Amino acid sequence: MTDYTIRLQNCAFFARHGVHDAEETLGQRFYVDAVLLVSPGQPLDEDAIDETVDYGEAFAVIEQIVTGKRRFLIEALALDVAKALCQRFPQIVRAEITVRKPNAPVPGVLDHVEVTVAWPQ
Repeated sequence: MTDYTIRLQNCAFFARHGVHDAEETLGQRFYVDAVLLVSPGQPLDEDAIDETVDYGEAFAVIEQIVTGKRRFLIEALALDVAKALCQRFPQIVRAEITVRKPNAPVPGVLDHVEVTVAWPQ
């Protein structure tokens, strides 16, 4: 069977992650990319949705994690998203999750802070 990659790019969510109290109080937008290496349960030419990753459902898993409990580190957030996707979809061989935080509290001008975590490692 042929492995393949599903990419969900620039998924946007409002959440309250970060170390500083103001980040929890004010919240901000976070952006998530998911690169999912998938090994389907049946060959692709069988065109069976039940044997692959439903990307609408994958988006909902990402949304639930990102908008759920507060994490101090976006690294921890990315890891939790990767683990949740792999748990929900056993067809995922590897999940690489990138979280971008555009309004990171740093003393300078930047576009965003970004981390990428892969699971399993």
